[in-house]
Amino acid sequence: MKHQDQVVLVTGAGQGMGQSIVRYFADAGAKVAAVDINTQALKATVDELNGWVNGEIIAITANISKSDSVKSAIETVVEKYGRLDVIVNVAGVGSIDGFLETPDENWDKVIGVNLTGTFLCCREAAKVMHKQGAGSIINVSSTAALTGEGPSHYCASKAGVMGLTRSIARELASSGIRVNTIVPGPTNTPMMADIPEEWTQKMIDAIPLGRMGESDDIAKVASFLACDDSGFITGQNIAVNGGMAFI
Repeated sequence: MKHQDQVVLVTGAGQGMGQSIVRYFADAGAKVAAVDINTQALKATVDELNGWVNGEIIAITANISKSDSVKSAIETVVEKYGRLDVIVNVAGVGSIDGFLETPDENWDKVIGVNLTGTFLCCREAAKVMHKQGAGSIINVSSTAALTGEGPSHYCASKAGVMGLTRSIARELASSGIRVNTIVPGPTNTPMMADIPEEWTQKMIDAIPLGRMGESDDIAKVASFLACDDSGFITGQNIAVNGGMAFI
């Protein structure tokens, strides 16, 4: 199987893209640590999937915006499996705020999870991968970072993830660690439920392939970036958006 015995950590695993990525890797034989702040959603995901996937899934509750919580999650994985081959940083939040009305706490929360959380997960995972001499870090940004179509805190956080990827890919390459980012367009996930229907339709109308993305579209690209087939790819931001924007 494609990911047989790989040790993979996925954040934001309780729903949406993260849940699909957990399922995709585990079904391809990986040992997957599913990480989320929502213990109930995480347990439901793991209980549902462990019955039929080919690999193994463990649940770890963590707040990725907190350094100690991230360190604890990584340590749990390494203690159980002895290594960490892949991390997929999916966890993200958003809120619908006009720029002039954005409360400080909403800015701090979105930046704290989407950008700081991704940084913390990359840093702690890279410490393990550096000792191994190999690893794949996969971040998740958003087409909003390219177009600016979205709340300022969300666009800024996702643009920051793309810059983070470029920087650390250069620094970590000599350690055998590859770092790439998937840049989804509008994707059919629970986060989209808070967006007004007329906005959603405008998004779909702007996609040349004529449909919204699905979580499995993202999972397939994550799988590719985690395997040997992509062994000469690092520092890239890969758009998976049906052609609505180019990098």
